[in-house]
Amino acid sequence: MKEQIDVMDKKVRRTDSHFTVKGYGAKGATGEERVLKEMDIKRPNTKEDEVLIEVMYCGVCHSDIHQVNNDWDNTRYPSVPGHEIIGKVVEMGSKVSKFEKGQIVGVGCMIDSCQTCKRCENGEEQFCAGEHGPTMAYNGYFRDPESDYNTFGGFSTHMVSNEAFVLTIPDKLEVSTAAPILCAGVTTYAPLKHWGVKEGDSVAIVGIGGLGHMAVQIAKAMGAKVTAITTHKSKIEDAKELGADHVLLSTDEVAMAKKTLSFDYILVTIPTAFDVNPYVNLLSYRGSLITVGLLGEYKKPTNNMNVAMFNRTLGASIIGSVAETQEVLEFCAQHNVAPETEMISIDKVNEAFDKIKNEEVRFRYVIDMTA
Repeated sequence: MKEQIDVMDKKVRRTDSHFTVKGYGAKGATGEERVLKEMDIKRPNTKEDEVLIEVMYCGVCHSDIHQVNNDWDNTRYPSVPGHEIIGKVVEMGSKVSKFEKGQIVGVGCMIDSCQTCKRCENGEEQFCAGEHGPTMAYNGYFRDPESDYNTFGGFSTHMVSNEAFVLTIPDKLEVSTAAPILCAGVTTYAPLKHWGVKEGDSVAIVGIGGLGHMAVQIAKAMGAKVTAITTHKSKIEDAKELGADHVLLSTDEVAMAKKTLSFDYILVTIPTAFDVNPYVNLLSYRGSLITVGLLGEYKKPTNNMNVAMFNRTLGASIIGSVAETQEVLEFCAQHNVAPETEMISIDKVNEAFDKIKNEEVRFRYVIDMTA
């Protein structure tokens, strides 16, 4: 067995093929197995184009809960979540040139892809056409057929990522709170950018949670006139503090009716099944509604009459490319956009999951892995 890596303070046990670190994960989708607990996880040794990162901070996303619960019927166990990761470079492969030891960096939803298909070559790694698509930070496939198929995420002491998927953290960002930009930030920035939101556009953000609170700030920084739409009266002042020009309660049918044909663009961030039709009616002539966060069916079928009569567009989006993730980090630094976070220790993550499900967090938990 090889010696431990000194800079990791003996947190890593290494062999010729892999190293073992501590992680927090679930063994199954039901009962006690669904409770996240400390466990040993094995990671393949760092390859020549990879970076080994000691995790400092990791955001807690609603999709982490979906994955642990196997809500998408694709979870591999044990499941160690976490894809909003900021940490310190502690080891680099021989061909790594972009980073240096001790540098603070980020890792988002992906850690690799085939990097040879047209989509990857076009800088859209999230749509990788390789055999298994992009290699996700957790619950993903490794490229190496000799490795375990299940990747493990940032709820752990260390992460390994291909150099091409490691992000530079701008100096202006506070590293302890910036982690949610790596998912919540890019997941909302990418569609706002792709659908061409610009200064003066009338934009509505539906759902003022982890994703929505970033979307309000980003759309406002793009110069849009922003309306936050929420079911909770308690979030009215929060949304205004985030920069929303107006706040609309979706439960107020009269107020919703008055906003018919009002918005050029609507971004819906609700992570569970909902009725999209009331929001379609708010779109202007040739307006666009994009859903993020929901990976499943709407609660009711879409009434295509309401879509067709005004040539409206309905679409959806997932995460963003590596380039877009770096872009949104720079964008947030430039425009003083920051996630609203609450710091927790890793042993509080199950409690955090419950509070997220009950909408009791403002607006994103971040795990302090240095605690």
